Amino acid sequence: MSEPIDQQRDEGTLESLPSTDLYIDGEWVPAADGETFATVDPATGDAITDVAAAQEPDVDAAVDAARAAFPAWRDVDPDERGRIVYRIGQLIREHKDELAAIESLDQGKPRSQAESDMIGAARYFEYYAGAADKLEGKSVPIGTDQVDYTVREPYGVSAQITPWNFPGNLFARGVAPALVAGNATVVKPAEQTPLSSLRLTELCVEAGVPEGVVNTIPGFGDPTGQALTEHEGVDQITFTGSVPTGQHIMQTAAETITPVTLELGGKNPAIVFPDADLDAAAEWITTGIFTNAGQICSAADRALVHESVYDDLVEKIVDIAASTVVAAGDEDEDMGPVVSETQLEKITRYIEVGRKEGATLATGGQQQDRDGYFVEPTVFTDVEPDMRIAREEIFGPVLSVLSFSDVEEAVEIANDSDYGLVAGVFTADITRAHQLTRDLEAGNVYVNKWFGDTNQTPFGGYKRSGIGREKGLEALDSYLQTKNVAINLEGDADLPAS
Repeated sequence: MSEPIDQQRDEGTLESLPSTDLYIDGEWVPAADGETFATVDPATGDAITDVAAAQEPDVDAAVDAARAAFPAWRDVDPDERGRIVYRIGQLIREHKDELAAIESLDQGKPRSQAESDMIGAARYFEYYAGAADKLEGKSVPIGTDQVDYTVREPYGVSAQITPWNFPGNLFARGVAPALVAGNATVVKPAEQTPLSSLRLTELCVEAGVPEGVVNTIPGFGDPTGQALTEHEGVDQITFTGSVPTGQHIMQTAAETITPVTLELGGKNPAIVFPDADLDAAAEWITTGIFTNAGQICSAADRALVHESVYDDLVEKIVDIAASTVVAAGDEDEDMGPVVSETQLEKITRYIEVGRKEGATLATGGQQQDRDGYFVEPTVFTDVEPDMRIAREEIFGPVLSVLSFSDVEEAVEIANDSDYGLVAGVFTADITRAHQLTRDLEAGNVYVNKWFGDTNQTPFGGYKRSGIGREKGLEALDSYLQTKNVAINLEGDADLPAS
């Protein structure tokens, strides 16, 4: 194991790594064929440890375990199910320092950001636990000859395919509502960052989740993810990740008519008007693009700035970017490395594309000369709407700054995108703000801030940014199906309803 792990153990923040086997049907087991893969510390490029790599037989075993465990979990009294889920949240709080150390090591983000992620993970379990005994149906007023009502029931087995940018937090975001609704789960964490999901699985067990209800199987998209999404024993799929992978999952799910929830990419505009607080706007936008090294679907990728304040805002943004400290996660500075060598190569290719397209590199743009996968916070100015860096998701700390002359042009540029995840408006004019929230084609609109969503607020996108909603009570709709019950009181025959 690498030196950073030993150092963190010496500091008392990381006592040990979680089990690195698969968790299936209440047991930690190696992959059926003994296959493993290395998970890597992005700050050094060194292997942290080897993790079991699930293959198709392991997927079969996990889905079979979930199917067998589902009926009993579905029938647990809702208040008891809620108490178990709430205990998971409490255990996460008790272990937040350990979980943050694991997350920072495996994903690369600064320790304080990882700790915030884990507090958020705890909140998901606590928030949804309170909904367990409130998943009510309704009475439908048909008339005197029939009693009609609906009940909301779990699907059965929920396949959860989680990404590498917020692995622990998004484990909680999907597993918590799935469990509260009464589903059993099979989780496939991203191969780049499996460790926090494995530790969270241990905490689910410790909290009292029955055997087979949570199964966690690290592995790769092929064969693990492919076998999971095409499995006839899976009743519902939740995926967070790229548009191409989401499209492939939809195609696969069509074969078995399996419902999917997809939270995909974004190319998110932050629109700044002349009456905005420019200092605050610069702080929010740089937070929105450099947090987690820009590896966020809802990152502030595009700053659309009114031409009258363009130069002033650019100067403020560049000053913040140039002063951003980049370091290993355990040093807990402003920004850590990107998650992998592959991601670093993708980001640096886009930086070169921006240069060739004629954008002005205002700051950054260099891979740091050190071990690990570090790239400077980067700002491009003089960006045109048709440039690739203004249209394609880079998923890194690269901001494109465009100008506009009036509201109509700002909306046109903002909406001229395949994506529609989030958008932001910075203005002191409340009427303008409300008009923009109406006109912007995005599932989430922030006004005078960024990252305005919380555990309680629905989150998802328009267009290619996804299907369905995560977070908030709306997320439960992904894990519940409606059954209508019609009881005849008169005995007369009816024709089929149209």
